[in-house]
Amino acid sequence: MNLLPQSHKEFLSPEYWDKFFKKRGEKAFEWYGEYPQLCGVIHKCMKPQDKILMVGCGNSQLSENMYDVGYTNMVNIDISSIVVRQMNDRNHTTRPLMSFVKMDVTQMSFVDEEFSVVLDKGTLDALMVDGSDAVTTTVNRMFSEINRVLRPCGRYVCISLMQDHILKKVVTYFTDLGWPIRIYKLQIEKSGTEKEFQLPVFAFMATKFKKIPNMKQILEIASCENKIERVDSCDKLISVVKEMQYYAVVRQKISQRKLDGDQPVICLYSDVSSTPRYTLYIVDNENKCADKFAIFIAPEGRESDWIFRTETGRIELSESAGFERLVIVTLNRNHVYKDLDSIKAELSEKVMELVPPSFKEGVQVPFLSFGETFGNRVIQQEGESDISGKFVVEDVETESRVKLRRLMFLATENIVQSEARLIKDPQKTSQLVVDKSYLSCEHHISMITGLAFVEDFQPEGDEERSVLLVGLGGGGLAVYLHQYFPTIAMHVVEIDPVIVDIATQWFGFSEDNSLNVHVADGLDFIHKAAQEGRTYDTVLFDIDSKDRTLGLSCPPISFLETDFLKTTSSIIADGGVFVLNLVCRDETLKTAIMERLGKIFSAVFIVAIQSEVNETVFAIKRVSNTTDKTTYLTNIMQTVKSMNSYIQATAKSSEIDLLQALDNLQIR
Repeated sequence: MNLLPQSHKEFLSPEYWDKFFKKRGEKAFEWYGEYPQLCGVIHKCMKPQDKILMVGCGNSQLSENMYDVGYTNMVNIDISSIVVRQMNDRNHTTRPLMSFVKMDVTQMSFVDEEFSVVLDKGTLDALMVDGSDAVTTTVNRMFSEINRVLRPCGRYVCISLMQDHILKKVVTYFTDLGWPIRIYKLQIEKSGTEKEFQLPVFAFMATKFKKIPNMKQILEIASCENKIERVDSCDKLISVVKEMQYYAVVRQKISQRKLDGDQPVICLYSDVSSTPRYTLYIVDNENKCADKFAIFIAPEGRESDWIFRTETGRIELSESAGFERLVIVTLNRNHVYKDLDSIKAELSEKVMELVPPSFKEGVQVPFLSFGETFGNRVIQQEGESDISGKFVVEDVETESRVKLRRLMFLATENIVQSEARLIKDPQKTSQLVVDKSYLSCEHHISMITGLAFVEDFQPEGDEERSVLLVGLGGGGLAVYLHQYFPTIAMHVVEIDPVIVDIATQWFGFSEDNSLNVHVADGLDFIHKAAQEGRTYDTVLFDIDSKDRTLGLSCPPISFLETDFLKTTSSIIADGGVFVLNLVCRDETLKTAIMERLGKIFSAVFIVAIQSEVNETVFAIKRVSNTTDKTTYLTNIMQTVKSMNSYIQATAKSSEIDLLQALDNLQIR
């Protein structure tokens, strides 16, 4: 649209609008919809007998259309003398009761309380170009004048795009006055050059009330004209509007197939919950597909699976499904779902707004899932830890009927902190117990191979080996090591006592003479161990970081500072190994960490986990048998092979292959 000013601040000048309407001529300029699209809300907000003031009328036909259906008591003002002359010339014969006056909305000459409605179609948006002090002062004068000329119980009705700074301004300004607020989302379909306006149009209505101390503020939002919901805070009202704006932008973007590799995410809420009922991921296939559009319903409780949780997994699912666009839907906890048919019925109307441009109307959209079931989720425990925050322990079932138990921290929703497989108790056929031969995390399997890096380690030997594990989680790694390597004396450090309780109650963890848990800060425990001269053959770090700002998810950065790494090295026996679960997306930081380890330890090896972002780092305290790292690795692989045979002989049901876990082991 070439009529937009180069500088947004030009919206404030009468000269800009004079030039604009000269160039535009007699053609009406309807940014925010015409009367047929606005009439539903207009009729709800004002009556024909109301005395109406339209501010910043421009050459819009809205007031003319309203006059023609009975709203004849109307005054229009605008800052542009040219448009006022145009509109008077156009209407003085056909609409004699309506007047057009050149006037500045911030300095109106009307008497106090003259109008019952002030109607603003885009004027606030034109004036409030940003949130600067100068602009805010101008808008405050406008609002003050509107307050002055409105009668008690009069309404200010503003048609606006509600950009962020405008939305916050109108909500805070009029709630401070104590005026009830209602916001309508309007159904405006744009065409032609106006398609560039991606945000939806809203009608903001504030009703002039005398402020009453301690009276609860009335805040309402209408996603459509006949569905009004009350919210309990300004923040919630603003949040709902912003959700609608995001949804509209996504809709426009995907309707033009401009995803550019992105996977837009849309959350759908019910009327009775503050948490999403459905989460929709829109995935476009880069390859040409004969089938254009489908909906995939992830089974309930499976939203944490890699294939649904990660972008890579969703791409893989999309490619295997073979559709040009696949909308992947996850079902969220704390909601009840009757069956797959009811889910389809709920989603049918909404998902049809997400079809690609190539989709032909009338074609039936397939709903896909894993089989005919929509999954199963049983919440065993919900709670909150002072350290880890809110958590949930829940049982879910895979498409192959495997039952899994998961620990989730809700601060990082859809990330599984710990997972165990449930099997029938051999002693009690109706009862399920934790399968101690199962490890869900690939990085746990590779961490186990760290034992092979310990000098002279023999899986079937009699020599006791000491292991320190920092980070318990659900206890899967500790339980596995203790189960299959009984000569290990194992110490586990966990900072959160609630996590110890969860591991004990729900994940089959228990202490005995050779497996001890210490509730302590890992930093303090290692410093104290160094001071007391205690040593371990193997030290493992499997610690989640709560700080996501550094691009480092495991471990916390304090565990990787040079001085602390030196302290950690001091408690590892000669010929021992430091095993680190590293999740670092910042390549510069990762390089610095590896350089620190290389200066402190004799040799450093790393293995990237294929299906995870994790990497397992093995840092050797001293290599005494050989200085040739290639020969050293050959010996390591022989030990791993022995460990593999030992585990498989001990646990016939074990599916773990330690050799495979080291497939891409590299020397650093």
